Formats: sequence, structure tokens, C-alpha cells
Amino acid sequence: MPRGRGRATHGRNPEQGARTRPLGASAWAVAAWVAAAALPLAFLGLFFLWPVLSLVATGFLADGGIGGIGAGRLDLSGIPEVFGSPRTWKVIGQTLAQAGLATVISVALGLPAAHVLYRLQFRGRGILRGLLTVPFVLPTVVVGVAFSALTGEGGPLAFLGLDRSLAAIVLALAFFNVTVLARTVGGFWARLDDRAEQAAMVLGAGRIRAWLTVTLPALAPALASAAALVFLFSSTSFGIVLILGGREFSNVETEIYRLTVQYLDLRGAAVLSLAQFAIVGAALWVSARLRAAGERAVELLPEGQQLRRPGRGDVPAIVALAVTALLLHGLPILTLVARSLRGPGGEWTLANYAALVSPPADLPLDAPVTSAIWLSLRMALVAALLAMALGVLLALVLSRRPERPGLRRALSLFDGLVMLPLGVSAVTLGFGLLITMHRPLGIGLDLRTSVALIPIAQALVALPLVVRTLLPVLRGIDQQLRFAAATLGAGPLAVLRTVDLPLLGRSAGLALGFAFAASLGEFGATSFLVRPGEQTLPVAVARLIGHQAPGSYGAGLAAAVLLGALAAGVMLLAERFRADGRLGAQGRAEF
Repeated sequence: MPRGRGRATHGRNPEQGARTRPLGASAWAVAAWVAAAALPLAFLGLFFLWPVLSLVATGFLADGGIGGIGAGRLDLSGIPEVFGSPRTWKVIGQTLAQAGLATVISVALGLPAAHVLYRLQFRGRGILRGLLTVPFVLPTVVVGVAFSALTGEGGPLAFLGLDRSLAAIVLALAFFNVTVLARTVGGFWARLDDRAEQAAMVLGAGRIRAWLTVTLPALAPALASAAALVFLFSSTSFGIVLILGGREFSNVETEIYRLTVQYLDLRGAAVLSLAQFAIVGAALWVSARLRAAGERAVELLPEGQQLRRPGRGDVPAIVALAVTALLLHGLPILTLVARSLRGPGGEWTLANYAALVSPPADLPLDAPVTSAIWLSLRMALVAALLAMALGVLLALVLSRRPERPGLRRALSLFDGLVMLPLGVSAVTLGFGLLITMHRPLGIGLDLRTSVALIPIAQALVALPLVVRTLLPVLRGIDQQLRFAAATLGAGPLAVLRTVDLPLLGRSAGLALGFAFAASLGEFGATSFLVRPGEQTLPVAVARLIGHQAPGSYGAGLAAAVLLGALAAGVMLLAERFRADGRLGAQGRAEF
């Protein structure tokens, strides 16, 4: 008998108590877990799988109209037609090139940041780690506009000729993903035992050689997993490529948008969607396998045990982090703010911000931007709460450790389904919702006539972020705590209420912040779902930037500053809800 199982608990054998517990209690617990999985699954099925599959199927059905699976006859002639076009291969090649280069730069800049922020102890480290989160949650439209202001006409780097170039796109993608890599690898590195590296140095190896031969191989699975996710995020970028690349540097995402919106070429968009599914599936599979290999390869320690004071050997990493923060992250944002305060003649003015409150008649705004801000905040709050409710249920289900191999495989497949919204085209999702939600499930309610679809689409985008923030906390709970509660007579639901949910603690606040910031800046799907007179702030920014009216570009810069400030403020506030640095780091490390 295992230790502790034979102790008396107020004169009662816990095993006997477990046997005498009513069978109905076990049945109710099973029913509760089934419901916890079924509710999010139904939401994903109705608002994600059905719209996406409907749009894709529409492209392969002849004479079937729009939006119905099973209507018309199967027509696969679009596959050789689309893949026989040089334009298709150019777009796919540009997608892979942009994502590959952004991944290389993110690895090169993210590793020094991970070393400084997760291995060194210094004053202000927590604040810097919180600030490192901000670039990832800034709306893509804000970052695209910031790099356009930096490299475009009138920008401080205009003389380099980087406007509408591959270099500008790659740097903007790295702007987001240095954060992803630093936090993902850093969360793993902070818990890596450094005694093997110290032993190598005692035996005569220099610091660099010891790091290359001992630490880097140990980090390799986590590094490769993070790189695969950076590649995934970069290959599915929409707002960045749309603003900085135009048609010349289209990726698969923006090409789907162009075919769908400008040409109503659903067949071409459907074929490209399949190509994107293949890229996304491969990236997710590689990331999951490498993350699992990394977890099995080494024994991790509690974070904080390996921290040390900075030394002379850390100077290169500190310099690299400073250059990254100042040039890659700071310069574009400072340029955006400065140019938003400039008038047509270069004078300092608040006219661009005043135009947002009282827009001139020639600006492409249906209402003052204050209305767009209020709508965006309301929609983001609803989406964040919806994503949190579903995300908690999903995290609780996915954190279980079933003994049966079949159940473990089912949970793994379920986990992959939950992650799909991260990689599926937001354009595909938005247009799919538009063509399927006229009478969902035969209900006489046209959801397209209201703004209800906007928070639904935003919640789908935010849901994986919530799950991946909460799941490591639940998986890290000591099983002995659950066992102790059970031996004291607590049923499964009581264990959940008294052990699991309280230990989620402040990580729930961090997850809510991620969900709110991601929803606030969502642009791809929302651009299909907004109605006249009810623009969200990201859509208003894009319309202002792309309009030719005098003063429209300056007003767009000002609106982008407001949107970025809102998203950054929410994320910095959410970072204060972390129980400790480990929760925030590991929450991101699960991607």
C-alpha cells in the first residue's frame, strides 16, 4: 500500500470512504467533465469550424452558391489552376521567405534578451519583463503604421529606401516575435540547471565553449519549438504585410483577402487556404513535438534558483538587448508618436488628434473616433470574458492526466483543435462568418445585421492565448494536493473548487489581459464584420491611413497611437496580476 493511504482520517479509512461514496457522485463528476469539454467544442464547431469549412468547401463546389456545405457538385479543377499560376508560387515563396527571415532575426535577438531577463538578477528586472510583453500584444495595424511612419515618405529612415520593402516587413514581424522567443525560451532557461555548464568551465572550457557545448544543446528543443511558433505567427501575419507590403509583397494571408474581397474568387481563396492549413499544421506539429521532447530531455528546477548578478561576460547580451529595445522596439513607436504630433508643415500640433473628435467631412469616418474607441472597448470586454469562460473550461479539461492511452490521444487532438484559430486565416474566419451566420442552425436570426459577430470572432482569436496562459499553472499543480483533498472526503468537483481554481489565482488576470488586448487589436476578421457607422478602432486606423484626403494620414497616425496606448496599458496592468514571473513566462512558453 502506498505511503499515507493507510492513515486514519477521523477514524475512517479513506479508501473505504471512496468505495462507499455514492455512485451518483461519480456519475455527476463525469457528466460535469463532459459538459466542460462539450460547451467549448460546440462554440468552436459553430463559430469556427463551420464557417471556415463552409468557405473552403464553397471554393470546391460548382453551382452551389455561397455558404452551404453539401450544395452543388464537387469541382477540384481549381487546384491545378491555382497552383499552375506563377503568382501563387510567388506568394507562397514570399510567405516562406518573410517568415523564415523573421524567425532568424527573432532567434538572434531573442536569445540575448532571454539570458538577461531570465538568468540575471538586477533592479528593475520585473518591469523590463513586463515591458517585453507589450510588443507582442500591440495591434498589428499599429506596428504596421509605426514602421510605415519610420521608413516611408517623411520618416527619419526614408533615405534608406525601405518603404514597401521585404526588409521593412521582416523587421516589423521581428518586432512582435522577439518577445515570443525571449519569453518562451527564457521561461525554460530560467529553470534549467546550470551545474553542468559550471562543471565544463571548471574542466577548462571557456564561457562561450561551455555555453555552446552544454547549455545550447539543452535549450535546443525549447529554442526550436519557439522558432516554429515564430515561423507560424510570421507566415500568417495580415495587418503587417497589408500595410507595409501591398500587392507586391503579398503573403498567403493577404492574397486570400485580395482574392476574396476584390475579385470574389472563392475558388482561388479556398485553394490558398488549404496551402495555409498545411503550413500551419506543420508548424504546430513541429512545435508540439519539440516542446514535448524538451520537457522529457532535462530536469527543470523552480525558477529563481539559477539567478546571479551580471558579470563582464554578460555585457554582449546586455548590449544586444539594449539595441533591440531602442532601435527595433523603441524607434518605430517614438516615430509614430512624434509624427502624430506634426502638422503638414512640420509644426508641432494637436490637430491630428482634434480631427478624431470632430472629423472633417472628407475623412473616411462614419462617426468620431471616440465612438470607435467606445465600441472597441465594449467588444473587446465581451470577447475577453467569453474567451475566459471557455478558456478556463478548456484548460481544466486539457490539464487532466488520464491513464488510458485512448483518452490521452483524444486530449492531444482536442488540444490541437483549440490551437487552430491561431493559425487559420483571420480573413477566412471573418468571411466564413459573414456567409454562414445569416440563419445559423435554422434559427430565424441574421447575426450579420448586428455587431454580435465581432466579439465572437475576437474571442476565437483570444481563446488560444487564454488556454496557453492558464494550462501550465494547472499542469504544475502537485498531484499530492488533489490526493490529499480526496482522502479527506472531497469529491472531484470539491477538489476542483478548493484546489485547482484557487491556484489559478493571478494568472487568470494575466489571461484576461492577453484576451482583452488581443481582442482590442483584432483586425483581419473584424474588417469583414463591422457595419457602416460602427467601426472598431483598428478598422478606422486602416481606413484613415489608406485614404488620400488631406489630413487623413495624420489622423490615422493619431488613432494608431491611441490604439497602441490602450493595448499597452491593458497589458501592463495585466502583468501586475502575475503571481510571479514564472506564471507569465510559462504562460507564453506554452505556445
